[in-house]
Amino acid sequence: MTAKTLFEKVWDRHVVVPETPETPAVLYVDLHLTHEVTSPQAFDVLRARGLRVRRPDRTLVTMDHSTPTDTAQVFGGKPIVLESAAKQIRQLEANCAEFGLDLIGLRDDRRGIVHIIGPELGATQPGKTIVCGDSHTSTHGAFGALAFGIGTTEVGYVLATQCLLQRRPKTLAIEATGRLGPGVSAKDLVLAIIGRIGVNGGTGHVIEFKGPAIEALSMDERMTVCNMSIEAGARAGMVAPDDTTFDYLRGRPRAPQGDAWDRAVADWRTLRSDAGAGYDQRVQIDATAVEPMITYGTNPGMVAPVSGRVPERPGDAVFARSLAYMGLAPGDALRDKPVQMVFVGSCTNARLSDLEVAAKVLAGRRVAPGVRMLVVPGSQQIKREAESRGFAEVFIAAGAEWRESGCSMCLGMNGDLVPQGQYCVSTSNRNFEGRQGTGARTLLASPATAAATAVRGRVTDPREFLH
Repeated sequence: MTAKTLFEKVWDRHVVVPETPETPAVLYVDLHLTHEVTSPQAFDVLRARGLRVRRPDRTLVTMDHSTPTDTAQVFGGKPIVLESAAKQIRQLEANCAEFGLDLIGLRDDRRGIVHIIGPELGATQPGKTIVCGDSHTSTHGAFGALAFGIGTTEVGYVLATQCLLQRRPKTLAIEATGRLGPGVSAKDLVLAIIGRIGVNGGTGHVIEFKGPAIEALSMDERMTVCNMSIEAGARAGMVAPDDTTFDYLRGRPRAPQGDAWDRAVADWRTLRSDAGAGYDQRVQIDATAVEPMITYGTNPGMVAPVSGRVPERPGDAVFARSLAYMGLAPGDALRDKPVQMVFVGSCTNARLSDLEVAAKVLAGRRVAPGVRMLVVPGSQQIKREAESRGFAEVFIAAGAEWRESGCSMCLGMNGDLVPQGQYCVSTSNRNFEGRQGTGARTLLASPATAAATAVRGRVTDPREFLH
């Protein structure tokens, strides 16, 4: 029997009609995650054609991108300030009511960023195909699922048919050897990987992250790595499920229960790449050598160790334009760069363990004068847990703003913005021009680096605070 990769095993299970040279495959979708930004036009298409949602039971709907994180606007009766956001929220409520979909709404205690609550609820499971009108759907690949973002038109296809047209991607194995050092995180590892292979290094491929450094990661950390596989251009990122995966999922509301759980785990254990399985490409990285990382440009591949400097690329006009936007020059040191904003949050780094690390750095310290820090949990459940464990109290005592869950400052569409020209160390996933607001200058980093930077008001190696 031909040896198969993890990706091939999951793909083959879901092919309804095989691919031909003329036509893509028809792929069955196990779980469709839906939110307020990329669904309105899709519902309009269903409405215009007189169609219903094919499988409401396989559609998980919430709101996250446009939702305010200001408590007064969520629970205090204050109107949502941004009318565009309020309109999207109202439209999603109306669409779900019309099409019979269960909506995890604005004040629901299960609400949060869609890529955080899917795993949190146990809806994300090994071997599933998962899609969403959002590129960071790759997050769910941490469970051994094949998960990827789709466009608004495709959202309509999946709502109507529970299937999708797809060409089979190639495969890329990234093996991380060794172990991450103290104060070095999964975010640093994935930024180092993107710096190594570039923002186009995974184009046309599904990445399988493997090796001892990956196996040693928690589920939160694996989700951070897979979340950013799209930033290397990949279609998706995957990690083979193991006992760490099963321990995370056991007992969650939408996970199998009883005998069904035992059968599921027995099946999930088969979802590993076979010995001798072939990949189209292979890359190896020594995790032991990875340092705390930070970006300096306008894509995640423009990254260097916190201890490093902005490199030189003579004759590269795009690189020069990026540095001009960022107000940086070749040779500039990254450490001690003054910042005005710090954001801890997003589907990349707003889980409980991320907040725990940030709280550890901030405990007994204050956010530096002139720095504004936002800490935004990834879900309402995480918010409650952070409050019960005292993390929120640490943030507030340090002078940070403690918010309701949502995408927040990851993208400038919900009122949480970085002022023009200001530098923000952010635990999010994209540092494109204007991503956090017009003229905002984003430096991507880990929660530990972000918190350490908030304390000093300058880009800081978190290992100075973590002993």
